[in-house]
Amino acid sequence: MREIATSDGSIRLGQFLKLANVVESGSDARALLEDGQVQVNGEVEERRGRQLRRGDVVTAGGADLRVG
Repeated sequence: MREIATSDGSIRLGQFLKLANVVESGSDARALLEDGQVQVNGEVEERRGRQLRRGDVVTAGGADLRVG
């Protein structure tokens, strides 16, 4: 599992996916979310604006990522 550092421990899901280099743009993030390919803490998430907190685990693009 790869940990992605954030400046203050919270970040929106779409921004996190870009920071982690899972997607290149917000529209790419939207497509992944609409296809049900993103999970947050084991549950499918469809909201690009979901607020993530330090310790949350995001699964997307075949990778497990922890918010740091």
